[in-house]
Amino acid sequence: MRKTLIVLSMIITCMGFSQDKPSSLSLQEAIDYALENNRTALNAERDITAAEKQKWETIATGLPQINASIDYQNFLKQQVQVIPAEFFGGQQGEFAEVVFGTKQSMTAFATLNQKIFDGSYIVGLQSAKVFLEISKNAKVKTDLEVRKSVIEAYGNVLLAEESVTILERNIEVLEKNLFETNKIFENGLEEEESVEQLKITLSGVKSSLNNTNRLKTLAYQMLNITLGIDVYDSLTLTDDLESLTQQNMSLDILEAEANPENTIDYLIAENDTESKALLLKLEKSKALPTLDAFINGGYSAYSDEFSFAKKSQDWFGSSLIGVSLNIPIFSSGMRSASTQRAQINYEKAKTELTKTEQRIKLQIASAKSDYQFAIEDYENKKENLELAERIEQKNQTKFFEGIGSSFELRQAQTQLYTAQQELLQAMLDVINSKTALETALNNISLN
Repeated sequence: MRKTLIVLSMIITCMGFSQDKPSSLSLQEAIDYALENNRTALNAERDITAAEKQKWETIATGLPQINASIDYQNFLKQQVQVIPAEFFGGQQGEFAEVVFGTKQSMTAFATLNQKIFDGSYIVGLQSAKVFLEISKNAKVKTDLEVRKSVIEAYGNVLLAEESVTILERNIEVLEKNLFETNKIFENGLEEEESVEQLKITLSGVKSSLNNTNRLKTLAYQMLNITLGIDVYDSLTLTDDLESLTQQNMSLDILEAEANPENTIDYLIAENDTESKALLLKLEKSKALPTLDAFINGGYSAYSDEFSFAKKSQDWFGSSLIGVSLNIPIFSSGMRSASTQRAQINYEKAKTELTKTEQRIKLQIASAKSDYQFAIEDYENKKENLELAERIEQKNQTKFFEGIGSSFELRQAQTQLYTAQQELLQAMLDVINSKTALETALNNISLN
């Protein structure tokens, strides 16, 4: 039974680790995982928690504050005072040296302070609420950027994978062509230049394959970083570039309402304007009086020796209650200058909000245009690839039938390889431009 429990425990532990670090992910699973584990997203979540703590910190400054203090004093040499000697029966005009008090003393006091009125405290409470809202909006902004980064990184991996597959297939065809052409050349039915042309093409494709394999490794590492896992962890992607392209071919989003006030950038700019308005209120509140109340109480003890821990030591109690009213009267224009500066910053924030609104409108319009072009370009590149494949096939047939040159074949092959890469890039552009438009519209439901 004990061995069985140990084995079960190990299995459960392994399952826990496998859930922490995924081995295969679809695009949506990658997005969901990154929103929980991306390091930037984690820090944005911590910023919200810190803002909540700061809000309570601000609230607490207006609640009762209790402080206690214990003071111990020991005169290494007590201060000597001189008083007229006639007080002790001495001659008039003479002075006697006396020492007042004991050599050692100890006091223990507790004080309760309470704000009664402070204009800056009221503004501080409002500012803490706005700061929390800023942190929450920053988290939404971060999540949008993380989602966009994951989609781009995921797409780059798929692009590299597809490129490697196509290049390997092209190399396989080229090697077959080179073998057949070399045999024809050896039989004296083809020029050596034809063999050399194919070798040049094959060498260039192999070089591209080596570079693409290196880029694929980097693309996987970038995706791992975006997800929040170790850069060298192995990962398998379950989606493919073609299916993702088809899923993102939706023109309905082009009809979405372009309302800047619903976007996160506008909300953040609005938060900034509100915070500048509160800073203006804070400067104005500094001209108002402040009123605080306090009450304290404690005990004091005196002795020439350290006897404060003894029961026989006498302790003398005292207590005090009071209020403190502080009235600002004249600051040589300092408060006026601070208020005017805050007013200027507030006006700048309002102008920046209008500027942000116009920029967002342009950004949405540009994103819609880019997305529409990406779809059109994808359709165009797909047709171009079909044409390039037919042209290459015709030139290959003509070449092996002896009615076409190796230069024409190489030109057709180069055109085909370019069309293949352009189509892959067009697929990725559809996905990325759709993501950019969704981010600009801020109409994404994030977990």
